[in-house]
Amino acid sequence: MQIKELCRKARQASRELAALPAADKNRALNEMALALERRTAEILRENRDDVKEGKEAHLSGALMDRLMLDEDRIREMAWSLRSIASLPDPVGEVIDGWRLPNGMEVKQVRVPFGVVAVIYEARPNVTVDAAGLCVKTGNAVILRGGSASLHSIRMLTEVINGALIDAGLPAHAVSLVESRDRSHLKQLLQMNEYIDLIIPRGGQALKEFLVKNSKIPVIYAAGGNCHIFVDASADIEKAVKIVINAKVQRPGVCNSAETLLVHRDIAPDFVPLMAKDLLARKVKLHVDAETRALIKGKTEGVSDATEEDYATEYLDLEIAVKVVDGVDEAIEHIARYGTGHSEAILTGDLENSRQFSARVDAACVYVNASTRFTDGGQFGMGAEIGISTQKLHARGPLGLREMTSAKYVITGDGQVRG
Repeated sequence: MQIKELCRKARQASRELAALPAADKNRALNEMALALERRTAEILRENRDDVKEGKEAHLSGALMDRLMLDEDRIREMAWSLRSIASLPDPVGEVIDGWRLPNGMEVKQVRVPFGVVAVIYEARPNVTVDAAGLCVKTGNAVILRGGSASLHSIRMLTEVINGALIDAGLPAHAVSLVESRDRSHLKQLLQMNEYIDLIIPRGGQALKEFLVKNSKIPVIYAAGGNCHIFVDASADIEKAVKIVINAKVQRPGVCNSAETLLVHRDIAPDFVPLMAKDLLARKVKLHVDAETRALIKGKTEGVSDATEEDYATEYLDLEIAVKVVDGVDEAIEHIARYGTGHSEAILTGDLENSRQFSARVDAACVYVNASTRFTDGGQFGMGAEIGISTQKLHARGPLGLREMTSAKYVITGDGQVRG
């Protein structure tokens, strides 16, 4: 299907979706979950083709992890859809309301955007999260995934479309741009007559390409250069566990920690323990001179940190480490290198936690917890399309409420303006 025709059909579907009651949308979400479970074998077969091609293309371990599906991950997708269905429908929610002196009633209510295009890379699960959140909020969605996951995305979209038809919803509520030709993507980005919003899920290069080429508003759901600052008063045992979780549990995702900042006063006790645990888990360390001196001669897996290291989102088993004088230097470092995603302080000092929370400019700021919690599902939002690192229209996980706009409904009884 030509890009313009696909967009036109999505716009048509969005008008039908906008008027649907919550019960109809929830039924469709549950049908989608059932269809995923029923067709798991087909989905995994297609995913194996993507994984095979990914290995042949020598994709990084982190990209391969994001690309791969298994039965557990498909169960998680189905759970996510059911979770979204169980949440209150934000469409029609009254945000605010008041009566004017002339007797007119003013209400501000949540409404769908209309048509949302989600541009993403090697994560097939984004297909399901985007479809689920958009159906629930009455938005039609146009998907354009990366070439590495084309087999998986194509099958997932087919499964979702079938479930939508079975539930009586328009099939074009969820559409897929199968072409990987950059010229077709550029054409999609010009379709401001039909598309209301672009959401990218990918790295800095994708974000910059969309900002440069799009006529449509973009909410950046891009990468994260996330930091953990271990303050002088931190509980060392808890700090080690948090850093290991934030770096190792799933290093190829945007909320994993990429830089570790350590207060000079705690560094002699903390750094040797931390380095031992990270190196045992095959994490490469890019360290400053003070950190290298504290890990006492260990060289395998350790290199000297450069300016580029502190600016890098590794998305792999690598982390940059630096010893700092205190909370002020940690905040300055984050301001210089951070991407506004997720930042954490580990501390027992209430004033330092307040300073960090108030002065660090990021979508999510943690006190004594892992950055890995930045996730719509973990926040009780069912799922998210991405983590917005900008300040307009939404910031942080893009869940149901964030996938709506608002309009004013004014009710009168014959009033005219004098």
